[in-house]
Amino acid sequence: MNIKRFTAPTSREALAKARMAFGEGTLILSNRPTANGVEVVATAEDTLSALDGSAGASSNPPLLAPTPARSAPQRASQAAAASTLGRNAVEEDTEQLAMSTLSFQDYVRERMLRRRHEALNGPAEPQTLSERSRDQEPERERMPAPAVVRHNPLRSIPMDIPPEPPRRRQEAASAHLAQSNNNQQSVMNELHAMRELIEDRFNTMAWLGQARQNPIQSNLMLKMIRAGYSPSLARAVLERMPEDLSAAESVRWLMEVLERNLKTDLAEPPLYEQGGIFAMVGSTGVGKTTTTAKLAALCARIHGPGSVGLITLDTYRVGAHEQLRSYGRMLGIVAHLAHDRAALQDLLGLLSGKKMVLIDTTGVAPRDPRKRDMLDVLDLPHVNRLLVLNAGCHGDTLDDVLTAFKTEGSQQAILSKVDEAVKLGPAIDALIRHQMVLRGVTNGQRVPEDWERADAHKLISTSMRAPAKSAFDPKATDLNFFFSHSPDTMNERGLVDA
Repeated sequence: MNIKRFTAPTSREALAKARMAFGEGTLILSNRPTANGVEVVATAEDTLSALDGSAGASSNPPLLAPTPARSAPQRASQAAAASTLGRNAVEEDTEQLAMSTLSFQDYVRERMLRRRHEALNGPAEPQTLSERSRDQEPERERMPAPAVVRHNPLRSIPMDIPPEPPRRRQEAASAHLAQSNNNQQSVMNELHAMRELIEDRFNTMAWLGQARQNPIQSNLMLKMIRAGYSPSLARAVLERMPEDLSAAESVRWLMEVLERNLKTDLAEPPLYEQGGIFAMVGSTGVGKTTTTAKLAALCARIHGPGSVGLITLDTYRVGAHEQLRSYGRMLGIVAHLAHDRAALQDLLGLLSGKKMVLIDTTGVAPRDPRKRDMLDVLDLPHVNRLLVLNAGCHGDTLDDVLTAFKTEGSQQAILSKVDEAVKLGPAIDALIRHQMVLRGVTNGQRVPEDWERADAHKLISTSMRAPAKSAFDPKATDLNFFFSHSPDTMNERGLVDA
């Protein structure tokens, strides 16, 4: 099916573009307002006629039973009725609805109801939309009127018992009415779900067709997927790329958009010069203790060892306190151990005069029940949480960690083990979609040499650099499987600044 999408400032211009592409037999599938005007999805009417013709040819004609001889007028009327019934019901509905946007949705709904009716009661002559609208009446009008009791003056009527309708009939009628309403509601829900699925698929097909016609956009889309970026972010960015850009300008535009959406603290003072109380949180083995030692060393180099305080809450891992104490002994800083919330409050009061206080926590998995207890211990005034993320993790794993450790207020993160990551695309993609502020990057085990400021330009350039070929890289023919759903949530929330 040849489906295309046209965008214009007004609906009149969009329809003019559609007619220039398909001619007079243009069929409008859907239209919706966008930030730049109006978007129209259209196709040729010959495509739908071919589909309806094939559907009509595949259906078996009903067998004719022998009938007795009748008069000539009766045979003429039967022939006229047979010719009327022989017409394709889909063609009649198509001519009546003229295939506008709303009528196409009614056409799909009519086809679904007709198929369900034929499956239950056998093939029958389908009704048009006008006949269905005339037949739809409220249930209370369809209920039979109660019989009028006639008075017989010759019979005596007891005056102490007033006549009243039986309650069982009323309850049965109300139950039948409620069941019919529930059935109608379920049918409407199914139709709405099918309508959303059809619109989503049409939009995806139109966008992929347009992307294939534009080789620059197609190459950038494949490059982003191979770099590790998610299909939702890639489509949300490339949908807003201007069409009149050259290849070099398109790459430059894409890099600028990604840099603008990756939030860093490059314009602010460094973390170790700013000072404050910071707690390192994250999964097991992401480098929280080593990152704590690097920040303590950088702060001690500028402000002296007496300006730094070290606290560890890791009483679960063997040798965790000894590791932080060894780092502190090298820097001339005492490392304290807190077992619970009360001990942490006492130590924070003791170290209140320090320029920077760093808290090392226990590494827990995102779905570990102890995670909630650990976060409750850190729920104290002036304690800022720094989420340490492993740059070499898969995108789904990073999404799970960010969702589990996300807190209210300022969202800050540190990207660790950048030197071990083959692709930085998944980590940068997760930071952009979750609107995290990147405060620093670690790229090794050396303390404190392997610490860098978060530079968006450098990170984006490294992520888009062509890595070595991998068996997990998709091909150009595999893009249909990546873009099966549209990223409406990202567009509606405005998470991409393009």
